Amino acid sequence: MKNFETIEKRYPEYVNVLPEGHPVKVYFDENFYLQNILRELDGTNVESDFQKFFNLFNQLCEVEKRYARKENQLFPYLEKYGWTGPSQGMWSFHDANRDLLRAVRKKIESNQLEGIDQDIRIIIGEMQRLAMVEEMRLFPYSLELLSEEDWYEMKEGDEEIGWMLKERPSPFEKIQASVTEAKTPKQNNPMGALHLEEGYLNQEQINLLLKFMPVDLTYVDENDRVLFYNRGEDRVFPRSAGIIGREVRFCHPPKSVGTVLRILEEFKKGTKDDAEFWIRFKGRVIHIRYFALRNKDGIYKGVIEMSQDITDIQKLEGEQRLLSWDN
Repeated sequence: MKNFETIEKRYPEYVNVLPEGHPVKVYFDENFYLQNILRELDGTNVESDFQKFFNLFNQLCEVEKRYARKENQLFPYLEKYGWTGPSQGMWSFHDANRDLLRAVRKKIESNQLEGIDQDIRIIIGEMQRLAMVEEMRLFPYSLELLSEEDWYEMKEGDEEIGWMLKERPSPFEKIQASVTEAKTPKQNNPMGALHLEEGYLNQEQINLLLKFMPVDLTYVDENDRVLFYNRGEDRVFPRSAGIIGREVRFCHPPKSVGTVLRILEEFKKGTKDDAEFWIRFKGRVIHIRYFALRNKDGIYKGVIEMSQDITDIQKLEGEQRLLSWDN
């Protein structure tokens, strides 16, 4: 990126030729926006004009969306073609900047404003350095590696994370499916795996995932019959294979069946989508939640009952950023 004096949109030639809404063009638009914020922050006195500084700092912290998109969208696609450098190196730059932003946030919250201007100058330098690496190395090489189909798929995932821009970027229209079939990722659908909404898992992996998930799950279909429960070793409430196919009203004690039936009725009508309870059970605190399941057309397809022992979770305080094994 250029110095603060030239922050208007001046794309390099390799970006100029990209269509509107292309993920790389959006990354550049975010950098232009980021430059403006950094320039204003650099010229704002935190003590004499705190509110302006605070507003700008909050806008700056939206850079987290940009970092999250790179880490969860761009980097995985690059890894498929064998380029793991950004995942291993640039991610650490993101984390360093996150630490700097957290440190400033902590000073603001504790009203310790002395020295924040120096912190901001460090942040400006680090973000400038990162932007230069992006422009000179990350984005040009990414455009060489990835296909148009890759960028299109990535754009759909970007929607879920969002952007740090004030306005939604222009849509990125798919050009044609056959443009880049010559570029084939090194990682495809694993043999024998099921194509899920996001990713692929085979039967063994699905069973392991559900077995070791630290929550009790029970799936009741749209006809109120139990289809599935996960067989974890530490289930809160015991289950046996005899409940499979059983009507859910007979799986609960009489005193609670009325509540269960009411939940199902509201889910089916579409007036409610979730319900939750927490109880004391054998000296533990148990969180119980019900979630209505609906397909893409909004048609009710059943309910998931999820129970979790949250006794130890409730005791957590502060933060633990280091591996507990080392304590």
